[in-house]
Amino acid sequence: MAFSSALVLTDLNDYIAPSQACIKPVEIEKSEDQGPTEIKVDQGGDYYEISKDGGESKLEKASITLNDCLACSGCVTSAESVLITMQSQEELYEILKTNRLAIEQNDPSQHRTIVISISPQSRASLAAKYNMEPLQVHKRLVYFFKHHLGAHHVFDTSFSRDLSLVESAREFVERFRRYMANGGDKMEAALQRQDIEKQQEAEDGKRRPRARRRAAAAKNEDGEESSTQQDMPMLASSCPGWVCYAEKTHGHIIPHISAAKSPQQMMGTLVKDYLATKTNTSPSAIYHVSVMPCYDKKLEASRPDFFLEQFNTREVDCVLTTGEIEKMFGEQNLQFDQLPEADIDDMFNKTVTNSEMQMAFGTTGSSSGGYLEYILRTAARELFNIHDVPADPSSESSNNARVIVKTGKNADVREYFLQGDDGRILLRFATAFGFRNIQNIVRKVKSGKCSYHYVEVMACPGGCVNGGGQLLNPNSEEVMSAKDWVSRVESVYQTVPGVSPEENEVLKEIYNEWIGDPSSERAHTLLRTQYHAVTQNLENPLATKW
Repeated sequence: MAFSSALVLTDLNDYIAPSQACIKPVEIEKSEDQGPTEIKVDQGGDYYEISKDGGESKLEKASITLNDCLACSGCVTSAESVLITMQSQEELYEILKTNRLAIEQNDPSQHRTIVISISPQSRASLAAKYNMEPLQVHKRLVYFFKHHLGAHHVFDTSFSRDLSLVESAREFVERFRRYMANGGDKMEAALQRQDIEKQQEAEDGKRRPRARRRAAAAKNEDGEESSTQQDMPMLASSCPGWVCYAEKTHGHIIPHISAAKSPQQMMGTLVKDYLATKTNTSPSAIYHVSVMPCYDKKLEASRPDFFLEQFNTREVDCVLTTGEIEKMFGEQNLQFDQLPEADIDDMFNKTVTNSEMQMAFGTTGSSSGGYLEYILRTAARELFNIHDVPADPSSESSNNARVIVKTGKNADVREYFLQGDDGRILLRFATAFGFRNIQNIVRKVKSGKCSYHYVEVMACPGGCVNGGGQLLNPNSEEVMSAKDWVSRVESVYQTVPGVSPEENEVLKEIYNEWIGDPSSERAHTLLRTQYHAVTQNLENPLATKW
């Protein structure tokens, strides 16, 4: 499966053709006087290096882990296909089997608490296929995992997404204040002048010469990006495909990426720290499975940053895609639409129960998490004391002159401008979904010409509801196109009422009980992460002519 045309243009060398053996190249140090060498392959498929004097040395095949795989467009590369068994339903089945044996043999040391976390995007994909309400899907999944398979807890990552949204907004406010204190006010003044000049041009229809924002303004004396410019723009970090791509191809962009953990990893922290402590269970005795809309989440869960060395366990042990969950229904000889609905009674669920019914709640904004909308609203309130920013400025029902929304060359690019009372532009936000649009943002940041303060970046066009692990269009193209199918999943996702994280009472309790001071080192350790530039100095081995 090839990368998109946008990626072919870049120097990506992780793709392994389906006909090739899965080999990670190893750098070989050669002295200048060693001379040219040759590579031969014997009948068994082993590789040998032949030196100038005729000597042979066998080249070892290096093992590939998920950390070595770049699956940056939501699709499954052949390298990732080899590794899919490391995080698959078979692994979950083995844990369930071990649990049953532990109970039969009365051996609690081998028994593990199984926790399932379900993303709202996966829930929407199933709901669209089976013509159900998202809450009905969630209740059926609770029955399937808890009462049929034997899991102990089933959570909704809408809850942990609130935690991610709050932390992302807090980080943005910190960055913006630091940016303004370190010279950003001058940059903003220059941008304001450009805005006025553009407006005058539009009014009189004439083009006026104006000073361009130079890339040199973003450099210090050593030619490196200044700390001020590293603060802005802040780029979203909840998409692991985008993060992996940035680490491997654009190391200079890493300081701009938000350090807040994604909803998946926030739930991993909640499960392996808060829940473990509350239930007096060792984190290593908890097996945490997340159900996600894309395969790249498997890469995210396998990052060394999310491995708890003290307990020899990962925050998220196994990631299953929406498609893999549906496959499990068939393996268990079950029809999903015939499953009973179980009550939702676990602590990490963004639901409200009254005397008559349960209701599920999500977050307003895009189906990729609503990061842009929430951060914009929070920043307007915290930085400029503006309280009338709508929850979703781009919705048709929103009629608010405070935020100007412009659609770019395609629907995956949108600009959001927050206006002050005097008409000045105070904040510039944007979305960039899909790698064609990501490339444009990366180039602007590198050249110092990016005027945005925040960009919601997603690898998949259309965002998370169009992830590579979602259910495929069950209809023929004549009945419903792939584009229309994604729109249907999006519309189902949006049927869940949006509630601001500030209204999540359980989240408030967890902050008070577990996190404490949000600016403390403990809070940063629990809620934030870090990224690592990967230096690549090897030629693409598949392009080498022997």
